[in-house]
Parts: sequence; C-alpha cells; structure tokens
Amino acid sequence: MSSIENRQAKRISRRRFLNGSAALGAIAAGPGISLLAPTASRADTAKVVIQYDWLMGNGQIGDIVAVHNGYFKDQGLEVEMSPGGPNSATLAPVVSGQAQLGQFSGVSQLLLARSAGAPVSLFATGYQQAPFAYFSLPKAPVHKPEDLYGKRIGIQPTARATLDALIATAKLDASKLNISTMGFDMTPLAAGQLDVVTGWITNTQALAVIGPDRITMMESAAGIIDPGNVYFATDEALAKNADILARFLTAVAKGWGHTHDHPDDAVEITVKAYPNLDLAIEKQTIPLVLGLSFDANTKESGWGSFKPSDIGNQIDLMDEIGMFKGATKPVLNESMTTAILERTAADRPKY
Repeated sequence: MSSIENRQAKRISRRRFLNGSAALGAIAAGPGISLLAPTASRADTAKVVIQYDWLMGNGQIGDIVAVHNGYFKDQGLEVEMSPGGPNSATLAPVVSGQAQLGQFSGVSQLLLARSAGAPVSLFATGYQQAPFAYFSLPKAPVHKPEDLYGKRIGIQPTARATLDALIATAKLDASKLNISTMGFDMTPLAAGQLDVVTGWITNTQALAVIGPDRITMMESAAGIIDPGNVYFATDEALAKNADILARFLTAVAKGWGHTHDHPDDAVEITVKAYPNLDLAIEKQTIPLVLGLSFDANTKESGWGSFKPSDIGNQIDLMDEIGMFKGATKPVLNESMTTAILERTAADRPKY
C-alpha cells in the first residue's frame, strides 16, 4: 500500500464518526496536560503526548526538528510523538486524555468529529493548503475545474467527497463528468487509460511514474482553501492548559522556521530519526512541503496561522454536499480558536 493509499484510507468518514458518536458521549473531554516533577531546567516541565493521524514523515518535519534541536526542552516540555497509521485512532486518545493534543491530516476530519459530538477544536494548521491534487498530462491538460469536462477522471473511493466539494464550488454538472474509481497506482494516467488522477503532491515517489511533465491542479483552483495538518485539542485542554499548548506551538513553529531556513539539514535530521524515509526523495519533496506550509498568510501572521473565514467556508461547503447529514452542523467558533495563535504571535516565524 502506497503512502497515498494509506493517507487517503486514514481520512475518517462521516459514517465512522456517526457510528462512534455514542461512544464519544461516554468519554470525558479528557484531563488537561498533567505536570511532571520539576527538573533542573524549569520548575514547570510538562509531559505532552501528541497523537498524529499518520506515520511520521515530511508533513511533520518541523515537529521532528523541534525535538532534535531541543526547542521543546527550551519551552519546558517533554514531548512524546505518537504516530498514527492505517489501524490506529487519532481522535479517541485525545478525547480520552491519553494524548493531550492531536493532528489531523485535514480540517474536514476535525469538523466531522465536531459534528459527531467530539469536544475538540483546532488551534493551528501546519499546512495552509492540503496537498490533495488532480494530476494530468500535456496531451489532455487540466488547469482549472472546467477542464475536467470531456476527461476520463480516476479517483480513489475516499476522495469522492473532495471531488464533490470541487464540483459544488466550481458549479460543474456532475452528470457530464466521466468519473471512475481507481486505486492508488498512478500508472493508468501514464498508460493513457485515464486523463486525470488524484493524489498528494508530497508523494514524490508515487508521482514519479507520471513523469516531470505532469500538470497539477490544486483544490485552490476552485477557490477551496482546505488547511491541512491540523493541530487540535479538547475544549477543556484549551481552556485549562493554554500556556502549555502555547509553549508547544512556539517550539514547533521554531522547528518549522529552521526547516524553512535549512531544508537540507531538516531533511537529514528527519531521515536519521525515521530511517524508513528515503533521503533523496525527501530532498526532492521538501520544496513542495515548504510551499504548503508558508504563503502570504504566514508571511503576515506567522507559521501555523489560519483564517477563520476559511474554516467557516469549509463548514458551509461540507454541509452543502451532505457530509453532515444525520449529524449537527458544526458551529465555527466552537470548532476553532485563535487564542493559542494570539499568545504565540511574536514567536512564530513569518515567512
């Protein structure tokens, strides 16, 4: 199974959330971050467990650098990074208090969780735009949503909601689109069996089969801003432990700042920590990762920032395409908070 397949399979469906909503109701919002015994460096050292949505990789490179360079230690934190995977849960450990914060691959997962009754809110985003994209070749190029007409489109089953969002936003006629289900191998595009395939721009190895002439259309081509690598915590943790979460975000932001300034060093640190990663491939991919992590918004407001209006638009879009059917439409100011960003405004790099 490719990393694209694994990541896509990890996206939590609406049905999975709704089926688990009763269980969520029985779980307390989780305790705050408990303090450890004082250490020689700081009297308020805290143990923090973060539950990631997926295996550690280039999407967490700044977090890994923060550990390696001692940025968490400087903030008085002892951080345990708990990787996810195809058979692991992201939400439950955070809601139960086993982990004090988590990271979802996309904001839609957080909103689905909130709609199902999970008391969680996002407080920062690692990616300004999710890496999901549509790939084509020059012989049948797709630069904008309207170019999908007349093309043979291949999508993974887990990507259908994302395509529906693009169709709704661009006001396309779905009945006029030739859509088929595909796996996660990009060969059908290279072989001419399909004209468009979907995947993640950061999966350089999987995309290599298409070749360097591939054309990439991001969701933003339809005006969709879907932040990725969402950091979230329970409402209780955000209320009671804002200072510690701010220290966490300060350290992570510094790690991403180092990654921006010294990308090759950051890649080498990450591959050394996780030898399953390929050094050459990760060095090819890091410019794409930085492109997702830094943009005009971060230049103005710092790494990790997001626009509440983008989250509100995402809520409305998901509601329009029926992703909250049978559940409660999330309320914007209950689904996100800018409080931690505001506390760390002076410490997050602006690139």
